[in-house]
Amino acid sequence: MNLIEKVVGDFGDKRRWRDYKARVRSLPSGYRTTAQALERYLLNFGATEGDIWLQAFEDLADLFEQAAADGRPIREIVGSDPVDFAEAFAANYGGAGWINKERQRLVDAVARAEEQERGADS
Repeated sequence: MNLIEKVVGDFGDKRRWRDYKARVRSLPSGYRTTAQALERYLLNFGATEGDIWLQAFEDLADLFEQAAADGRPIREIVGSDPVDFAEAFAANYGGAGWINKERQRLVDAVARAEEQERGADS
């Protein structure tokens, strides 16, 4: 990695992101709106490594491009609960990075507190 890439990041990943964004912008409006909403949710849901999420977003673009080409209704893609769809989609790419760590941290903290409580009762 050269000095410029260290400062501004990997050019290949930036190119892939720009290409993905262009693909989404070219979708018919309903598909575009849904893909952009899913993107926003997934980005806030908690990413893991960048290259994994780049692949996920590229796959999302593939899904919506194919659905648009086939004329499939949006609800046929995301189902009745878009949140369930988004979280199941994210799970295929390693889940929700930070939220999984926070869930485990919460479980561990409660277990420690329980141990402390038992120690205090002795």
